[in-house]
Amino acid sequence: MAMFNDENFLLSTPSACKLYHDYAEGLPIIDYHCHLNPQYVAADHQFENLSKIWLEGDHYKWRAMRTNGVDEKFITGRETSDWEKFEKWAETVPYTMRNLYHWTHLELKTAFGVEKLLSPGTASEIYEKCTDMLHQADRSARGLMKHYNVEVVCTTDDPADSLEHHISVAADKTFEVKMLPTWRPDKAMAVENPEAYKQYVDKLSAAAGMTIATYADLLSALQKRHDFFASAGCRLSDHGIEEFYAEDVTPEQASEIFDKVYKEGKCISSGEIAKFKTAMLLAFAEMDHDSGWTQQFHYGAIRDNNTRMFRQLGPDTGFDSIGDFTVAKKMSRFFDILASRDKLAKTIIYNLNPRDNELVATMLGNFQDGRYGAGKIQFGSGWWFLDQKDGMERQMNALSNLGLLSRFVGMLTDSRSFLSYPRHEYFRRTLCNLLGSDIDNGLLPLSEIDFIGREIVAGICYGNAKQYFKF
Repeated sequence: MAMFNDENFLLSTPSACKLYHDYAEGLPIIDYHCHLNPQYVAADHQFENLSKIWLEGDHYKWRAMRTNGVDEKFITGRETSDWEKFEKWAETVPYTMRNLYHWTHLELKTAFGVEKLLSPGTASEIYEKCTDMLHQADRSARGLMKHYNVEVVCTTDDPADSLEHHISVAADKTFEVKMLPTWRPDKAMAVENPEAYKQYVDKLSAAAGMTIATYADLLSALQKRHDFFASAGCRLSDHGIEEFYAEDVTPEQASEIFDKVYKEGKCISSGEIAKFKTAMLLAFAEMDHDSGWTQQFHYGAIRDNNTRMFRQLGPDTGFDSIGDFTVAKKMSRFFDILASRDKLAKTIIYNLNPRDNELVATMLGNFQDGRYGAGKIQFGSGWWFLDQKDGMERQMNALSNLGLLSRFVGMLTDSRSFLSYPRHEYFRRTLCNLLGSDIDNGLLPLSEIDFIGREIVAGICYGNAKQYFKF
């Protein structure tokens, strides 16, 4: 009988075990998309206790606790202690069985050597042990990155950000992990809220050191910041969009829309919003191409669904869900516009609705280009609600059936937590089980297991990303 969370966790066949232990286990981590706080890395932040590092900002856990009937004061409330919040999480964990249960116990085991199951009966012991370890130098922010053999981490940063912490870390030759910024210009095209947009453009103006009075000024300021990000080591952009935009729009129309929103403070129509976002996304894409960057598109989320809780807690607090946007034609047209201009950069597409797996997998083949090496257009790993065993398997099955799984750039954490690196291990085990099961079921040749391990498994887990991004 297989045992929970042992050395062969998630590995169901002999070949799966061989692929993981011989070729995937121990490879360095390239975490090319996350939401870590750069200041924590620069300051080598020491976390006060297990609750601080594990529960603050983790909307996966918050959603589970709410579903389990935990009062909000024990989730985000200021009047309750860190221990009280952790105690409620420990009460919830036994009811999270499957994905969150897996993550929880992998993190406890790999970060702290804790193999006991978290429950109300073990909560105090685990909390004290892990908190004591977090006070040690090798469990600081940097210590945990070294512990998990992280080679590169790419944070998510606004064009107006100073990048002071990235610059500080890069100058510290005692720290070998590369922390690079990622350009996330979503606010620069968020014209649906005129008041917030004006505030943002004024902030961008200050960061760029120039007056923004026109649409042309806006593009110039963004280009200045794009160049600044490149000088700080940035190699990727990222765009969080509900859907792709590919409207017919001229520079003159984009300029008129900008004036309406920024200068006059007017609310504009949905059609005008789509036109402006089209113009901006295309401008961003051309900047990325000309700088040799990779562009990432995360699409399909409906955010901040609970208005009452949004007013109380703000964004990114666990009230988002999967959307059902119709995207294929606009996605195709957006990439085709860029390809026709020979301005289509390396691209990674992440869908949030699993119904789009085959859609995305077939879209890739339309725009591959051997001049850029293998896998120019990538199907991103299972994202957000899909970064669990079933979601990962479905993404990889679609890619292997309709594209080349072997050229996939693999997993990322997409997390704010320094304890999320076991998501790479979880992915690697899932990948090895997928391929190993095929070998032992006669669907792939056992005689090729070394090639599969060396070229495909190790490539997906590490080598492909290293070659693709060229950090």
